[in-house]
Amino acid sequence: MNSTEENIIPIKENTARRGRNFFNGIMMFANHIAVIALLISYFAPYVSPENFWYIAFFGLAYPLFVLVNLLFVIYWGIQFKKQMLYSLLIIFGGWLHLQEYLQINLTEKPDKPLNTIKVMSYNVRLFDLYKWSNKIDTRNNMLELIKNENPDIICLQEFSSSDNSLQYNNLDTLIKIQKSKNTHIEYTGKVNKTNKYGVAIFTVYPIISKGKIIFDKHSNNICIYSDLLIDKDTVRVYNVHLQSIHLGYEDYKFVDDLMKNHETEELEKSKNILKRIKRAFIKRSTQTELVSEHIAKSPHPVIICGDFNDPPVSYSYHTISENLKDAFIESGEGLGRSYIGKFPSLRIDYILHSKQFMAYDFRTINQELSDHFPICCLLHKN
Repeated sequence: MNSTEENIIPIKENTARRGRNFFNGIMMFANHIAVIALLISYFAPYVSPENFWYIAFFGLAYPLFVLVNLLFVIYWGIQFKKQMLYSLLIIFGGWLHLQEYLQINLTEKPDKPLNTIKVMSYNVRLFDLYKWSNKIDTRNNMLELIKNENPDIICLQEFSSSDNSLQYNNLDTLIKIQKSKNTHIEYTGKVNKTNKYGVAIFTVYPIISKGKIIFDKHSNNICIYSDLLIDKDTVRVYNVHLQSIHLGYEDYKFVDDLMKNHETEELEKSKNILKRIKRAFIKRSTQTELVSEHIAKSPHPVIICGDFNDPPVSYSYHTISENLKDAFIESGEGLGRSYIGKFPSLRIDYILHSKQFMAYDFRTINQELSDHFPICCLLHKN
């Protein structure tokens, strides 16, 4: 090799090295942004959207920020660079949030104790009254699912029933087909002249008192509670349905078009969806505080079921779950997603309970009959 060729090779190597360093500089800048976004999301559970609603969006996007930071860990790890520790440490700094979304249990399941209480929570989406599923047997399949699970306590959100139609008299049908025959139902609106909707508690245990927490006289969302007599002890069961986003047909069509890469008038429709999400964040914060204050004053151990319409990294979940245990964290496995609608799958349905109980065998039942999966678990009093 002559001296000219020897001079050319180092020049090429230096140019390639400068190119890599320049690109890594850009990636490091992007890494900083990803880390900052993830750190901000950690504050979402502690800041009321009523005071600062922007931060709630960061909490909503927490899984995305974790994923992006993991990609940076992989990117730097492939190059054997210590920068991989940057995102990795920030992710594990929020370990408590991570386990609210994902449970990995490598140990054997404990034996089922005696005298357990089987609890189920399910947003039944009006039992597919409007045939959203495009299947004629969805309602019957939902009822069959509940019959087969046959829990001791069932909390249903978006429950609907008709007094005048045998086909849609879900109340009488449920009482007939399963063992939980004692009921507490609060209707918050009408679908039509004969069909009402709201929330419901069905249970095998005697109900010794009932109550409700009204959020707003114009709201269809509500929280009800029943005091149950269980083995000579009184347990208070809450069924919570917090504020929904209430997207309209055009909003869902816009989301569908985006997912299918169809052309659409993005700006105005995006603004409309963001306004609805913002309004729901703020309303949920007020509702959440009412429920949390009521739970704190309960004279009895509590079980809370419901559709919070918020993921774990949120003000709603953090406020209501304070000083309580989460059945999914205790005994669940895998991803805890429960919502299966148009937006990304999230865990927004929960079973929480007082520390006097232990949870076993938390399950998300993988049947797509509603836009929510039903969830259930076994509770045993310590």
